[in-house]
Amino acid sequence: MNEPKKTNYLFIINDAPYGNERPYNALRLAMNLVKYPENEVHIFLIGDGVNCAIARQKTPEGYYNVERMVKSIARRGKVAT
Repeated sequence: MNEPKKTNYLFIINDAPYGNERPYNALRLAMNLVKYPENEVHIFLIGDGVNCAIARQKTPEGYYNVERMVKSIARRGKVAT
């Protein structure tokens, strides 16, 4: 029996976590993709994007905590800075 083909996804995040919605949207999509075993998800943080992985960050009111999102993806995918 053939195993399902793996699909690789690479997200490159280079924007600060709370300056705009791009990092949040990338992480939200990655969190959904990593749920499926046939997907392999990689997150590469560069430039201001490395701030997404700062521990114990203070989340501005009305924003999601991107640190928790990165940790969730790291448990099932791969995150590099």
